[in-house]
Amino acid sequence: MDLSGRRVLVAGAGVTGRSVAGALSSMGAEVTVTDGNERRLAELEPLGVPLAAGLDTPPEGTSLVVTSPGWKPTAPLLAAAAEAGIEVIGDVELAWRIGNTLPRPPAWLAVTGTNGKTTTVGMLADMLRAAGEDAVACGNVGFAVLDAVLAGHRVLAVELSSYQLYWSNTLAPHASVVLNLAEDHLDWHGSLAAYAEAKGAIHHRSGTVVHNVAEAASTRLAERHASPGATRVGFGTDAPRPGELGVVEDLLVDRAFVTDPATTAVSAPSHHPTELGSLADIRPPGRHNVANALAAAALARAYGVPPYAVGGGLRAYRPAAHRAVEVAEVGGVRYVNDSKATNPHAAAGSLRAYPGVVWIAGGQLKGASVDELVAEVADRLRGVVLLGVDADVIGAALARHAPDVPVQRLRPGDDDPMTAAVSAASAMAHPGDVVLLAPAAASLDMFRDYAQRGEAFAAAVHALAGPAAGRRHDGG
Repeated sequence: MDLSGRRVLVAGAGVTGRSVAGALSSMGAEVTVTDGNERRLAELEPLGVPLAAGLDTPPEGTSLVVTSPGWKPTAPLLAAAAEAGIEVIGDVELAWRIGNTLPRPPAWLAVTGTNGKTTTVGMLADMLRAAGEDAVACGNVGFAVLDAVLAGHRVLAVELSSYQLYWSNTLAPHASVVLNLAEDHLDWHGSLAAYAEAKGAIHHRSGTVVHNVAEAASTRLAERHASPGATRVGFGTDAPRPGELGVVEDLLVDRAFVTDPATTAVSAPSHHPTELGSLADIRPPGRHNVANALAAAALARAYGVPPYAVGGGLRAYRPAAHRAVEVAEVGGVRYVNDSKATNPHAAAGSLRAYPGVVWIAGGQLKGASVDELVAEVADRLRGVVLLGVDADVIGAALARHAPDVPVQRLRPGDDDPMTAAVSAASAMAHPGDVVLLAPAAASLDMFRDYAQRGEAFAAAVHALAGPAAGRRHDGG
């Protein structure tokens, strides 16, 4: 990919735009950056490239547009570029193309899905490192994949969002997985079908296509999007069949891959399970995180990681902030921060991990239904505290499916809503219960982002606990 002298427009001046503009400039491209936010655009002045606020059409002579993932295809600038026949790609596609120009292109192990992506790539990166590989977690996890490529890492555990996949058209991972699929980002994609197609694109040129046998959508996308020459591997939390990874008693076992660490080839389905680790190696707890661990193991084994490194990586892994992290125990009640559960599917996985829960929920549902979630977990609920703009929607679902569960709605005018929520939840909880922040909704109606929401929860719990109470790291 010869970029020297090419006129390239970078759409978006955030973290992605800064990474892309800097890389393109170093390769000799004539770069212009545009963004509707002039303050954010001004922060890129040290790069020494032309900055243009709010462009609706590409500058004359532009031969490539690299867009930040959040920009919709219907954005006037991107629509104008497409109409003019100018190629539009995302930062992930750019990273892939640049990586392929290196003497030793990095291997990509790619993860997408509605929920569990960050946990899975974190586990995967630790498995790879336990095998002695120069590996890094990157992509939609805070470390731009382009920066990882340019840093020269040999193996990339890449988290990819549906936005990033939409703007990628030649990406060919060594192995890929769609963990699951549920309603999310419908305001961007327009429909669940379009969202699913964007996710499924991860498999188009993948060498090994991994799917969750318990998730119909994951299996369907693998069937629909895998290339004819790809190897198919399943995983699930039950006993595995040949060609799958799964669980036997308390062991994680592999019946899909050869066990010789000297080869990366996939064998014929094995009838002799290879032990990879145990359920005790996995944290945070919960069936959904067992599935995440098995997905990571399948990708690692596809790359040739030996069995011992799978268990070693799981034992080394530490959950990222705001993902089912226990904050403290007060009076026999545990307080767990899963603020990253920003949709009903994610909240369901978290709620299923505990037998008795006082649930703090609410925020922006973005049109997602919560009836199925509430019906499934109703018998676990000891009480519910609702906050945020869609509190009444969740409240109505609780009235239909869990009418005997005590529910408290916070007043919209509460100055410190999370402190009020934790206080109300603690009053409902009994020793042995878990007070769980798993909102099932986005946070922007009340907080800067899910991280600030989680930090507010942790601070409120610490205030409740007081200096004498036993605390755990809250990840915030």
